[in-house]
Amino acid sequence: MKKKETNYLLFWFGQVVSQLGSAMTGHALTIWAFGQTGSAMTVSLMAFCSYLPYVLVSIFAGSFVDKHSKKAILILSDTIAALGTASIFFSIHMDLMSIGQIYIINIIVGFMNAFQSPASSIVTGLLVPNRNYEKASGLNSFSSNLVTVSSPVLAGMIMAFGGLRTVLFIDFITFFFAMGTVFFVTIPEPVRLDHNGIKNPFDGLQEGRAFLQQNKGILYIMLSMALINFFSRLTYENILTPMILSRSDGNSTVYGIVNGTLGIGGIIGGILVTVGRRKKDPLKMIYFSTSLSFLLGDLLMGIGRNLPAWCIAGLAASIPVPFIMAGQSIILYQTVSVHMQGRIFSIRNAIQFSTIPVGILLGGYLADYVFEPFMASDHAAAIMLQKIVGNSSGSGMAVMFLCTGTLGAIFSCLAYRNKHIRSLKA
Repeated sequence: MKKKETNYLLFWFGQVVSQLGSAMTGHALTIWAFGQTGSAMTVSLMAFCSYLPYVLVSIFAGSFVDKHSKKAILILSDTIAALGTASIFFSIHMDLMSIGQIYIINIIVGFMNAFQSPASSIVTGLLVPNRNYEKASGLNSFSSNLVTVSSPVLAGMIMAFGGLRTVLFIDFITFFFAMGTVFFVTIPEPVRLDHNGIKNPFDGLQEGRAFLQQNKGILYIMLSMALINFFSRLTYENILTPMILSRSDGNSTVYGIVNGTLGIGGIIGGILVTVGRRKKDPLKMIYFSTSLSFLLGDLLMGIGRNLPAWCIAGLAASIPVPFIMAGQSIILYQTVSVHMQGRIFSIRNAIQFSTIPVGILLGGYLADYVFEPFMASDHAAAIMLQKIVGNSSGSGMAVMFLCTGTLGAIFSCLAYRNKHIRSLKA
């Protein structure tokens, strides 16, 4: 058991270092792309190009992950992503860099993440001692939010002193470090029960679909998380930046503090999950935490008109998120056999993240063409809402936060009462 814990911590640390390098590159490329075009849509399309192939390929990737070595998949997927970074590095050196190249690289990275993500989840389940899935999920939340807080600052500093090529070079170093830990860690491969193998990806998809039909509680959790992700992408992870900038007279420092607070909240939540006592009801962890995040986070973010209010809202929104992730991890690891986890985790990713590209594009459209013009009008409802959120630029986006906060909280409560989801109650 001691060796498994050591292996997991080494694997986790290597992945954290790799994520930091990748996140720094992502922020640096965003800064470069926005500086070249001055277009927010350019940045949105960069995210869209990553998510769309990830969602589409995840539908079929699970059977491949279940059938092949998890260590080999991790090494291959990270290597291909690193080659994409290398192509950008040399393009800059030869002055051939273009926005289109970034789109293509993001598509490739999204494609490889569809294999890397379920493989990493399976490895976590294999290395984490029994009954410690909640603590492992809290540790992952802690590290991912630490990366969220630190990567923009580090990327900006390195860009200022060394340029984009220096950020890319550091990304290479983190890649080799992560590969070294994967090579060093002993990852047990589960004995396959389907000795005849899976003839094609559609067989794995059919098996995953059959499993979810027999375990409808798992399916309904995935569907509910898809809608929750949709609400989240409409506001927090989409229009938060323009809303804060609009309501603070373009003060980028204010936005930076609010964004950092979101990451700090995630770190706090991750620590609480990791060191806290094991919760008896993972369903409450998921849906009560989601309700609190929407009610306290989104509503306060919409009503708030200054930095302290937005920081409180950021903490309220982000502290519950690690509990949501931990609750889902507990249920999946305890319910899904290790021989099916690749297929189920891949289908989970495809379902839960399928709404993200739609939310990214729809959120920007609603802000620019529906809510902002509406709040600038003389409509009676707009005048009434101005008493709540104000009548400055960005008030339309603030109303969007009120909508997602209310709808998200109501939906989370309804999902918790779903009979299929309640059947999973321990």
